[in-house]
Amino acid sequence: MVKVFRLAGTLAILGSVCPAAIQPALAQRASTLDMTCAQARATVSRNRGIVLGTGGATYDRFVGDRSACEVTEITIPAFAPARDAPDCFIGYRCREPGRGDRFDGF
Repeated sequence: MVKVFRLAGTLAILGSVCPAAIQPALAQRASTLDMTCAQARATVSRNRGIVLGTGGATYDRFVGDRSACEVTEITIPAFAPARDAPDCFIGYRCREPGRGDRFDGF
């Protein structure tokens, strides 16, 4: 059953709504595989911290520098596959330091 209403000069059509239409759309995550190495590096650099897909259902959070990490975390170099490079340096990952990690200050 479809009902048509006139609202302020426009038509509004109400009908059966598919349940999928009411559910929020799944977030579309940018993927490093769709970018060149330079584009992926620039994307991370432009954002304080960003989650990027790295192929299939895998993803990770990348940061441009330590300021995007928690106060107790350190940065480690992050490499991800890109459209033009299988092992592209695109920034850093944050992680809690381990026993053998060296601290050069904050």
